[in-house]
Amino acid sequence: MKSNNILWKTRLQGKLPATLKEEIDIFEREIELIKVGKVDEKIFGETRLRKGAYGQRYDNGKRHDGIKERVLNFPNKDLFKGPGTYWDAPGMLRIKNPYGGLTPDQMEELSDLAEEYSDGILHVTTRQEFQLHFVHIDDTPTILRRLASVGITTREACGNSVRNITTCPIAGVCRDEPFDVTPHSKALTNFLLGHNDIQDFGRKFKITFSGCPQHGCGLGKMHEIGFIAKLKGKERGFEFHVGGGLGPVPFQAQLFDEFLPEKELLPMSQAVCRVFARLGEKKNRSQARLKFLVAKVGMDEFKKLVYAERKILIEDKRWTDYLTDLDGYYSESPKEISIKKENKKIAGLESFTRENLYFQKQKGYVVVKINLPLGDLTAHQLRRLSDLSAEYGPGTVRMTPSQDIMLRWIPEDAVPNLYIKLREIGLGAAGGNAISNIVSCPGTDTCKLGISSSRGLAAELLRQFNSGDIAVDDVIHDLKIKISGCFNSCSQHHLADLGFFGVHRKKGNHRVAHFQVVLGGLWSNNGGEYGLPIVAIPSKNIPEVVKRVTTLFKNEKEPEESFNEFVKRTGRVKIKKELTDLAEIPDFEKDQSYYSDWGDTRLYTTGDMGIGECAGEVISMVDFDLHSAERELFDGQIAHEDGDFQKAGDLAFAAMVHGAKALVKTFDQDISDDWKIIHQAFKKKLYDTEVFFDPYAKGKFAGYFFDALKEMPKKFDDPSAKKMITESGLFIEACHACYLRMDENK
Repeated sequence: MKSNNILWKTRLQGKLPATLKEEIDIFEREIELIKVGKVDEKIFGETRLRKGAYGQRYDNGKRHDGIKERVLNFPNKDLFKGPGTYWDAPGMLRIKNPYGGLTPDQMEELSDLAEEYSDGILHVTTRQEFQLHFVHIDDTPTILRRLASVGITTREACGNSVRNITTCPIAGVCRDEPFDVTPHSKALTNFLLGHNDIQDFGRKFKITFSGCPQHGCGLGKMHEIGFIAKLKGKERGFEFHVGGGLGPVPFQAQLFDEFLPEKELLPMSQAVCRVFARLGEKKNRSQARLKFLVAKVGMDEFKKLVYAERKILIEDKRWTDYLTDLDGYYSESPKEISIKKENKKIAGLESFTRENLYFQKQKGYVVVKINLPLGDLTAHQLRRLSDLSAEYGPGTVRMTPSQDIMLRWIPEDAVPNLYIKLREIGLGAAGGNAISNIVSCPGTDTCKLGISSSRGLAAELLRQFNSGDIAVDDVIHDLKIKISGCFNSCSQHHLADLGFFGVHRKKGNHRVAHFQVVLGGLWSNNGGEYGLPIVAIPSKNIPEVVKRVTTLFKNEKEPEESFNEFVKRTGRVKIKKELTDLAEIPDFEKDQSYYSDWGDTRLYTTGDMGIGECAGEVISMVDFDLHSAERELFDGQIAHEDGDFQKAGDLAFAAMVHGAKALVKTFDQDISDDWKIIHQAFKKKLYDTEVFFDPYAKGKFAGYFFDALKEMPKKFDDPSAKKMITESGLFIEACHACYLRMDENK
């Protein structure tokens, strides 16, 4: 390990910018100091995160067969000594890839690093970047230096910073775009990276670029800042959205400006960041995203604050320098190649061509989408993609928000030859836009916050799609499935036709992995609408949920009706009724399969999440009371569907109060129905004592309850009712989790 560090330090002397070299050297020294107690761990924690280094869940390779195989391939198995600590066991390194772009030399270096320091597997995220798992903290300085030598950084890939700026992966070749937004994305990335104005955020900050309003490639309406390309006459600019975000409580971004001239792109982004740094929440992390600040002050006041900030900014030549030569600032052009045509019929080529190609606006060229099951590919596969991208195209690729990779500027005549070579390395699967192309976060495989096995479920659904156990036809072919292991929407489950996020329940003395079923999200229109959860179902029954819901859609949809429209017309009451029996958990003695998660034969547990100690008395009525709260919340959803927003908000709030009361009753059976008294008892007995402290959310769900109490009584409209419904559901789930912990410690 150390010899590699020294070797690469010497080899890279003179190749790295002085400031970057010094920054990595300092980080390396801090790693040594933290291990001997000379640096405060909380301070170093943020430093480490800003270098892209996360701790990860580690379960001795036993949770999933796939993980076990990966550990066996890891060259430094002696480092695995603890449950996901930073010093005793490997963690995860997130690598920033602006606009998801990669060059051949970058792909070669990433492949080498994956084999030398990880397990030989690279994971594509929904933010168009790579993650390496099982990386030891001692190796990160060397990895950072080697990445920097090919123009890649991990800086601010994590932590309270501007995360990787995502961009439509077909920008520049899209038939519907007014202009290529790639240069603008690249310029804003370079401008904000390490900028002083983004160093004092309370939470992370996400930005995206979309080339058009109608598709979902960039999700411009679901980010802190979303830019959608627009022309005003011949002038280039952007539809400018702010205050969006997913996470446990999703917010749609609001329109800040119908047309922001491109010369104002960088300074206005800077102004928004400065306002967020100054006025954004710092103490209560559950309210520390920009969406909460915009909701708190209102859009009119927020615009005044940003415009006032813009006026006092000191002129920066970087604001417009890149605009003088956009083609030179980012160039990607076709390559003249000699193609030997394949005359024989190639098995699978027809479906691959139909499902995985996008015909560029440049005649004669296509984008080839490479499916990556679970978002993974091996170092060998990436190395071969690097070769193929240079052999058949300009040598560049793009990662996508759907965890795939795209080869661009491929001559149409080259597709048969390219397909043969892709198939040779296991990357020739069709179904680029099919329902089987499932998006999944790492979940319980490696994430400390994972509650249910998102990857395990995704793998099982893929198996059933491929085997025909779940029938796929043209009606459901293009539906989107997204699976998150917890509430945090890393897979963007709110925007799926069928979304799932991990929760858990208890039956007798055993916990059971569940997923909340989220229906009716809208990926198109830049993330035009998010779905709402309707019912929690045991993990082992989710494939049957997919069968029933897709069958219902096929049998009862109207002509030309989308799934989103179908859910609205049919109503959640009817759909939930179709699934009610699937929510039942058989007794442990009757069917033990329900008590393990997908890909793991052991009994399900959340013990390796690192949950803290909790204590308290419980009574058998708590489960009943919590389920009553869930029913009340569901009634609120129905009222929302019917357009009665006041009733919807009031019911959601009442469900939250009753969830709190269910736990308070473990201490005081005769607690009043007065929500003010319930609040006082909840805070004193559960929150202040940290009995309710939800470890995977760090107390945020109690914050939803407290904030709601401050606002009541309240006049609800559509967005505020939907917000209350979402927050109430999360709070009730946290009540379930708290009750389980209390029960185990009584």
